[in-house]
Amino acid sequence: MNLFSFIGDLFHNVLYVPIINLLVLLYHAINFVHVPYALGFAIISLTVVVRLILYPLMASQLKASKKMQELNPHLKNLKEKHKNDAKMLQQETMKLYKEHGVNPAAGCLPVLIQLPLIWALYAALQLIVKPGMVTLKTINAMLYSSSFKLAQPWDTNFFSLPLAQTPSHLLSTIGPVILLVPVLTGVFQFIQSKMMFSVAVKPEDKKLIEAKSKSGEKKNEDFATAFQSQSLYIFPLMIGFFSYGFPIGLSLYWNTFTIFGIIQQYRISGLGGAKEWVDKLNGRNK
Repeated sequence: MNLFSFIGDLFHNVLYVPIINLLVLLYHAINFVHVPYALGFAIISLTVVVRLILYPLMASQLKASKKMQELNPHLKNLKEKHKNDAKMLQQETMKLYKEHGVNPAAGCLPVLIQLPLIWALYAALQLIVKPGMVTLKTINAMLYSSSFKLAQPWDTNFFSLPLAQTPSHLLSTIGPVILLVPVLTGVFQFIQSKMMFSVAVKPEDKKLIEAKSKSGEKKNEDFATAFQSQSLYIFPLMIGFFSYGFPIGLSLYWNTFTIFGIIQQYRISGLGGAKEWVDKLNGRNK
């Protein structure tokens, strides 16, 4: 067995199959209390469960990201001060991280750990939303207990929207209103992305940046800052575009995942970059 086969089997047995079983269990529980559209609510419930499992990792990532954002003005000062001495810049940067108890890798590690679970959830939902007997037999073959087995194909509609269909296919039958699915998906993602931006810089840092701009020292924007600014708009647009061609069941999962993320982001880091929106609405923006 080669490495790729081993990883594939591990992914299938440790993540993919357990997620299928958990979703079917949630479906049975929701169906037992006679809640309509049980499959759609099972997808929402599963997404929330996964988010709760990932909560500590996400919290660690958000806290690390917040610390890094708070150090950005100091890092910019160091880059300017030691722009001709790469070795000294590296030493001073590591010293700064140590003084503030920041580990640059702390924000990346949780993401790497989360990705396999998110991929498994995505792959499972691609199967789950497909209607018919073939899907039923495939799912039943992966269930741990015979008591979990589905006696008949489940209803793949959620408030009259077919979870297996894409907005692009439904546009001709439902009309432009179906475009709300990709639009809302993009909007939720944009709100979360905006919140991940740091709050406006402190007055003393703002004065320093303005001074550099006037003196011509900062003609070219830092690549990382430029990338972050562009990704704020590009990434939500991409997610919205993808959701236009993806089954609605996947958009249901993604939107639940994003909304939960927005709530978690607010609890840990506050409004972040979205604070300026709230200030404008409240008439406090200067």
